[in-house]
Amino acid sequence: MSSRPNPVPLIYRWKTNVIQIPVLTLITVICGSISLLASFADKGGRLQHRVARFWARAVVWGTGCPLVVRGAENLKKYPVAVYASNHTSYMDTPVIFAALPFQFRILAKKELWPIAFIGWYLDRSGQIPIDTANPHASMSSLGVGVKALRGGTSLFVFPEGGRTETGQLKPFLSGAAYLAIRAQVPLVPIALTGVYDLLPIHARHFYPGELALSVGEPIETKGMTPRQTEELSARLRASIGELLQPAREMAKEQVEEDALSASD
Repeated sequence: MSSRPNPVPLIYRWKTNVIQIPVLTLITVICGSISLLASFADKGGRLQHRVARFWARAVVWGTGCPLVVRGAENLKKYPVAVYASNHTSYMDTPVIFAALPFQFRILAKKELWPIAFIGWYLDRSGQIPIDTANPHASMSSLGVGVKALRGGTSLFVFPEGGRTETGQLKPFLSGAAYLAIRAQVPLVPIALTGVYDLLPIHARHFYPGELALSVGEPIETKGMTPRQTEELSARLRASIGELLQPAREMAKEQVEEDALSASD
């Protein structure tokens, strides 16, 4: 349940249009340009990833939202893993890059690649495009992902395949589970909260509040086979759902409190 008001108060609409969007656009242009220049000498992508982390932290700062990481100890249990999260907003990506303290690659929709600056970074830094409408192309992308994992690079995936319309979990695609099983690396569930209220799909204005990234216990895949992909995907979805439950209860309580206040 969302605590975002509809419509968003005028002060937040004004702030988004007049201050935040111009500032965040400028930050994106500057960081995208630096990353593009760095890519010609940065074959391993480390410098580009540092630029991306700086960009992400600047973007989160620009929204005026505090970012809390819960379960950070689970990020240190394995050197290589597949990290998978619910997908609630365009702002999920900055939150992920700002919070995860190591280099990784992302599997993202190929539609992002033509976008100036953002697409340049994705292409030059070795991120992996995936075409969800083309099963053959998707399998090819997953093969690239398995190779990256076996080479010692962690991956990040949004298994829902796109942003949620309601804030609730959508059905999961099997890519994240398939990657983890094929590479025999752990699958780590991550839950994002507060980001949907900040900027849900089709919204144009920020509504600030606390952003949280909660990391669950890694799911071991040693000994699993591709036939268990659907089973593992279901376990992943259940784990993320459990991480989201406290936030849902808090949001429900907040909505009920707001309703009571409005009736008084």
